[in-house]
This record gives sequence, structure tokens and C-alpha cells, in this order.
Amino acid sequence: MATTTRARIVAAAVEMTTSSGWAAVTMARLADAAGVSRQTVYNEVGSKPALAETMILEELARFLQVVEQAFDAEPADLTRAIERAVTDVLTYASANKLLHAVVSATHGADTELLPLLTTNAGSLLGAAKDVISARVAPYAPGIDAAHLDPAIDMVVRVVLSHVMQPSGSPEETAADIAWLAGRVLQG
Repeated sequence: MATTTRARIVAAAVEMTTSSGWAAVTMARLADAAGVSRQTVYNEVGSKPALAETMILEELARFLQVVEQAFDAEPADLTRAIERAVTDVLTYASANKLLHAVVSATHGADTELLPLLTTNAGSLLGAAKDVISARVAPYAPGIDAAHLDPAIDMVVRVVLSHVMQPSGSPEETAADIAWLAGRVLQG
């Protein structure tokens, strides 16, 4: 499968971010690493903030694939599907180099990425809630439509909180979240 120029640029940005920090990512260094001109970098990914959002959203897509696979593995039991999805997401997060680079950044320009996962996480939350809503619907949860969206929002935000700051093993955390979500979704 051929890698697009855009994909090479984003992959180079992720590599630089995980090895040297976001502050070390400049459009000139990125162009050099991807083997393209600086203008090509701007044409493909736009500004540095746009690049940051692209990196985060592409990583989110990988997290959501983990969720999709977990729901596929538990087609008959919503609580088990949630537990498997949370376990798998937290396990994936624990080994994710980009996530660690973003969360551990505590100085200067490196903090530009963190708001994309926290205070400015609107697109991230929206995408995650859309996937979860679509995956929960076939289970016909016993909760009215007016409360289903807030319940899904709660689960997504709690999981994101544990991705950012784990408080126990993925399995323990997932069991707790699934237990709570199961009670709420039963109505």
C-alpha cells in the first residue's frame, strides 16, 4: 500500500513528538524528515496547530478501532462489550507513545497538545460519542433516548479521564466502568 505524502508528514511529526517533544517539531525539520519541501508540509497539513489536531484525530481513529473490535467480540452483552472496550482502550493507551508524549509534556510549547485531549477536546469527544452511540444502539438498552446521550457522554468522559490519568489496572477500571454503565443503560 502506497503511503501518501500527508501520511509520511504526519508519521514524521508523531516520531519527532515522541522522541523529542512537540516543541522540537518545526515545519523545516518535518519537511526534512518526510523528504519534502516546507511548502509541501504547509500544503498537506496546514499550520502547526492543524498538524497537532490531525495527529490527535488520527490517533483517536486507532483508539476507536480498538472500541469497534471490542464491541464486535461481544455482540450479545452490552455490559461485557463496554468492559472489553474499556479494558482494550486503557491497555492500548498504556503503551501509546504519542499519548505519553502529550500527557507528560509539562513545559513551554509542549503543552500545546494537551488541550486537544482535555479542555479543547470537542472534536475528539464528538467522534468518540458518535462511535459509541452507533455501537450501543443495536443492544437496545433499556434507557430512554433523552438519557442515552448523556449516559454515553458520561462513559466517554470517564474513560478519557482514565486514559489521561489511570487509577488502577485496565481490567479493574473497566470492570468498574462497565458495572456503572450497565446499571445506567438498563434504565
